[in-house]
Amino acid sequence: MLGLRRGRGSSHARRLPQRDRRHGRRPDWLSASANWVFGLEGQGNWADLSGDNLSPIITIPFGPQQRNRSRIDSFGLITRQVGYAWNSVLFYVKGGGAVVGDRYDIYAGTASAVPIPVGSLLASARETRWGGTVGAGLEVSFAPNWSVGLEHDHIFLGQDVDIGLLRLNYRWGGPVIAKY
Repeated sequence: MLGLRRGRGSSHARRLPQRDRRHGRRPDWLSASANWVFGLEGQGNWADLSGDNLSPIITIPFGPQQRNRSRIDSFGLITRQVGYAWNSVLFYVKGGGAVVGDRYDIYAGTASAVPIPVGSLLASARETRWGGTVGAGLEVSFAPNWSVGLEHDHIFLGQDVDIGLLRLNYRWGGPVIAKY
């Protein structure tokens, strides 16, 4: 399955609405038994979920106040799914593992007595974090091989992340295993 996706994300420690883009691929495998659908899904996404704030701590004497910025550059989910299909609608829940690529930057945030230009990068770090994920979604088939879906995922990383997703999918060939 190949799909176009658009999503929004937020963090429980801070909201991340400033720039928010996700692009990715979603290969999956589904099997069915009566109206029940079971699946395995892997998705890799490039993202630009970011947020920033002024730090209350000044580390340079008489220097600028720091602006902290954190960004999720990418994330991946590997999940098992179970769902119930009726007519052309599929409701499902999922759970599994998640990996997230983070970047942290510290900028000079305000003018000061020290000649450091506002917006200068003071420090930067990258991190890869692993955790669990759970989610739920609803997918509706509206034409042969075409469907639209709405999904919510919660990623557990210590500082948890919530992601909402609206996607348009096209299924390439092969037998239709479930009517949804």
